[in-house]
Amino acid sequence: MKKFLILGGGIAGIEAAIKLRAKGYEVTLVSDRDYLFVYPISIWIPIKGISFDDSKIDLAQLQKVHGFNLIIDKVEQVDAINRVVKLSNGEQIYDYLFIALGMQKVQMKGAENTHTICGAPAQSLDIANELEKLVEAGRGKIAIGFGGNPKDAKGSAVRGGPAFELLFNISTYLKRKKLLNKFELNFVAPMAEPGKKMGDHAVNNLTKFFKRYQINPHVGTKIIGFNKNEVLFEGGKTLQSDLIIFIAGGAGHAALTNSGLPLSEAGFVHTLPTCQVDGFSDIYAIGDTAELLGPSWAAKQGHTAEVMADVAVYNAHQQILGSTKTRSYVDKVNIMCMMDSGDGAALITRTTKKESMLMLPIVGHWLKKAWGFYYKNTKLKRFPRIPGM
Repeated sequence: MKKFLILGGGIAGIEAAIKLRAKGYEVTLVSDRDYLFVYPISIWIPIKGISFDDSKIDLAQLQKVHGFNLIIDKVEQVDAINRVVKLSNGEQIYDYLFIALGMQKVQMKGAENTHTICGAPAQSLDIANELEKLVEAGRGKIAIGFGGNPKDAKGSAVRGGPAFELLFNISTYLKRKKLLNKFELNFVAPMAEPGKKMGDHAVNNLTKFFKRYQINPHVGTKIIGFNKNEVLFEGGKTLQSDLIIFIAGGAGHAALTNSGLPLSEAGFVHTLPTCQVDGFSDIYAIGDTAELLGPSWAAKQGHTAEVMADVAVYNAHQQILGSTKTRSYVDKVNIMCMMDSGDGAALITRTTKKESMLMLPIVGHWLKKAWGFYYKNTKLKRFPRIPGM
């Protein structure tokens, strides 16, 4: 029986491990933390909508349910030429390798003066603590935004959704505490039209969202760095802020830099539409680690990572069986986002044929809450998974 090594315990890695085990393969998963962090629902941690524990699943639980081997260690270097993966505490060899390491962030000047909702999970607790200090003081200035990676021509590694969601949720949180008029909420982004990948309809409606949630947009000017309590823009403009939350653009994982694998300028792994790494028949790259194929507006999202994992498992299995059958993930690339605001949500979808934005006051928020419950419990096989979800 062929042995699979999966690097990364995030959404893509876990999905691949579950599907490979379902086909009877021996699977070893390597993760640098002992839990799966469900990033899409972590936006509620800073406003005390859920606890930190509510947003994670212990990998030991998943291991027990699905039967994969688990190694908690850091991946230091992938050596594709010699078919070995170097960890902090040893090495691993493989018959087939699935790389699902996610992506790292572009290093910006003064980043230590910011927090992020899409980085180390514990930062969500840091944001909660800093926000609580401002709430106790009864006033403050908050700046939230995101940036891109100049080396990522397609812009698929921009994480915009969580910034919008956290900003809207903080506004709703402050309104419920009758403090919104005591706060200055600012949105910052270097793009002239942030959120453009969601489609024209969504971008046009963002202006209405900003007005409703009393947010001041500062867009279209390059952000060159951060000082303590200060956002720095090109041209000398600055923005004072007591709390800065910024999601930097994504970049390739350091463990892949000298791996021998084909990488994009931004450091993402070149793959075929089958998720197989170009030139390496026994290696697949899935999720944020891979250079995303598809339309120019394609963006890296959790559901896309799961689709890539499913496609990669199917293709590897067919390869082992000696079949020439393959599947592509590219025709399944779409944008789907339940953009939560704490008092509702907007369901945003985009395909090659259409784009839409459906406003869901009140119920949208609870639908996203229900998805979080569904995702965690279906992964633990507490109830069946709905096909296609």
